[in-house]
Amino acid sequence: MDQLLPDQLKELWQRVERNELLMEEFNLKQERGIAEYRKIWSDALLLDGYQELQKSLLDELGLYVGCQDSAEIQLRCTGAVENLAREWREKVDPTDRRSVEDFYNETEAEIYELMWWHTLSEDLSPLSYVTALQFALREGCRSCLDFGAGVGSGSTVFARHGLKVGLADISSPLLAFCWWRFHLRSLQGEFFDLKTRDVPSESFDMVTAMDVFEHLADPVEAVEKLWNTLKPGGFLFGRFGAEPNEDRPLHVVQDFEPSFRRLREIGFVQVWQDEWLWGHQVFQKLDNG
Repeated sequence: MDQLLPDQLKELWQRVERNELLMEEFNLKQERGIAEYRKIWSDALLLDGYQELQKSLLDELGLYVGCQDSAEIQLRCTGAVENLAREWREKVDPTDRRSVEDFYNETEAEIYELMWWHTLSEDLSPLSYVTALQFALREGCRSCLDFGAGVGSGSTVFARHGLKVGLADISSPLLAFCWWRFHLRSLQGEFFDLKTRDVPSESFDMVTAMDVFEHLADPVEAVEKLWNTLKPGGFLFGRFGAEPNEDRPLHVVQDFEPSFRRLREIGFVQVWQDEWLWGHQVFQKLDNG
C-alpha cells in the first residue's frame, strides 16, 4: 500500500543515519512533501479569485462577521489565544461539565483562533488533516465524521476529495460558521450539534478527532460514543496528548491513559501512528461480525 508522508520521512531519516542519504537530500525531500501537503490544504480552502491562504481565510472570516478591515480581523485572530484564556479564567469552573460546555457554546474568540491556526502562519499541524485524507483514501473510506469540527476546514478538505462528511461539535456558533462556509463553497455536509443530536450508529467509515480530547469534560464517554458512530472495521484518527500550558487553560485533560484503556477494552486496536511529523494515531474498530 502507498506510504503516508510521515512513514516516508521516517524511512528516509533512517537512511541518513546509515549514511545512505545526505542530510541535504533529506531536507529537500521533506520540504517537497510538506509543500505538497500545503498545496492540498490550500487548494481545498482558497476562495475563488484568491492565491494566498492567509488573505483568503481572513477575508472569508471578515465577510462572515461583517468587517471589511482585514487588519482588524488579523488583530482579532492573533489576539484570540489570549482572549480565550482570559474568558476561560473569568467564566469557567473546569470541574463543572455544564460550565465547560456553556463556554464553548458562547465564546466568539474560538472562531478567530482556529481560522488563524488554519492559515499555517505559525503552526503546520493542521496539515495532519491531509495525512488523514490520504489514509482514508488508501483504506477505501467513503465517509468521515469530524468530531470537534471547529471551523470545518478539515471537513472541507475531505469534501473536496469526494468523501461524504459529517461535522460534529457542541458549539452552535462554530457549527453555524461551518454551515456558512460549506454553503459558500456549494459543498454538502451533515451537521451534528451534539447538545441536541446524536450521530447515528455505525454511520461513518472514519472519525477524526484532531486536538479535541484535551478539551473534553468526559473523554472516556467520548471514546464509547465514537465506537458507536463507526462502522465495523472503521477508523478513529486523532491526536491524543497535551502538555500543561498556562496560555491554554482550555486543555483540561493531560492524562489520556483512561481514554487509551477504554479504547482497548471495547475493541479498538492501534493500526498506525505518525512517528515523524505530528504524532497522530489511528485505531481500528474490530469487525466482530
